[in-house]
Amino acid sequence: MALTSTNAGQIALEFLLADWNIPEDYRDWFTIFNSRLTGEFWYIVELGVEGFPDKWFIQVYDTGSCDPNYTFISPISGSEGYLDLKDIPDIIADVLVAERNSR
Repeated sequence: MALTSTNAGQIALEFLLADWNIPEDYRDWFTIFNSRLTGEFWYIVELGVEGFPDKWFIQVYDTGSCDPNYTFISPISGSEGYLDLKDIPDIIADVLVAERNSR
């Protein structure tokens, strides 16, 4: 497989930023926590915002494409409020609010 763990992480990050229309200026808010080969033909990449418990899990195929049906997991539900988001840029907070509300 020509795709490496690092490449898969970068592809997943680009996919998430594009999916949420997040400008390049905010890229550094996101962290690739893990990228592991699963099976023979894809990686599972774990992304998040540093310091927050919310995580995205994106499947990246050996072709370099991402499964658009990624998984978002957070121990915080939308009904619990958003006080933890007051010190981050609005665009990042908006994404986390939307994801938490969709669970």
